[in-house]
Amino acid sequence: MSLTSMLIVATEGFTPPGPGDFELPGFFGTSVTKPMLQLVLAAIVVVGFFYLASRRGAMVPGKLQYVGESAYGMVRNSIGRDIIGSHDFMKFVPYLFAIFFFLLLNNLFGSIPGIQFPTFSRASMAYALAALSWIIYNAVGIKKHGALGYLKLQSVPSGVKGPILLLLVPLEFFSNILVRPVTLALRLFANMFAGHILLILFATGGEYMLIHGAALIKPVGVLAWVLAIAISFLELLVQFLQAYVFTLLNAMYIQGALADEH
Repeated sequence: MSLTSMLIVATEGFTPPGPGDFELPGFFGTSVTKPMLQLVLAAIVVVGFFYLASRRGAMVPGKLQYVGESAYGMVRNSIGRDIIGSHDFMKFVPYLFAIFFFLLLNNLFGSIPGIQFPTFSRASMAYALAALSWIIYNAVGIKKHGALGYLKLQSVPSGVKGPILLLLVPLEFFSNILVRPVTLALRLFANMFAGHILLILFATGGEYMLIHGAALIKPVGVLAWVLAIAISFLELLVQFLQAYVFTLLNAMYIQGALADEH
């Protein structure tokens, strides 16, 4: 029997992970689920950490204050100021700062032992966060340009005239007003979902082959666990990048809403 045939036989009783693994039961028979508690925990941890890091405000910072100031400076300068511009960026820094570290911690929950579930692998939570972003950047644009002025800014490309506008205006409106929150949420959700399901697959698949597989199959189970560890480290990078990209896109959308031309 070939190795491929042995693998097929060895995994016949294995149930692969799927979307059902993300439907977690409520605590004590209630509708309060683990991801909901993680949102609250992340908010408490982020607020608590930066409160402790900033409460003294010493001229010569200690280690905790230095870490807090460096984290704040990264969001303030590389995302807020560089994207939105030096004239308007400061009023949006608290939002960008909060959303970046709130997102980052919720993503990192997928790699923290004992929790091991990325909060935004639940689509509803990713779309709720994207809806908040959609409200903020559209409100910013309407406040500056007025409702009709903002709608024109987002729907009519500058310097374009003639019949081509009949095609471009609906596309621009669809792209800039309707699709943005969907793609913003989908990018975050899909990456968190895919990474977590891969980890489940390699971890449980490796365990199944080690326990139920023949002698020649057991090394494949060990290899699956090695790959699970490698994917875990890759996930740390993805978790950071998804928080950064989500925040960066928020800054870009705010900048576009404030701009006088599209």
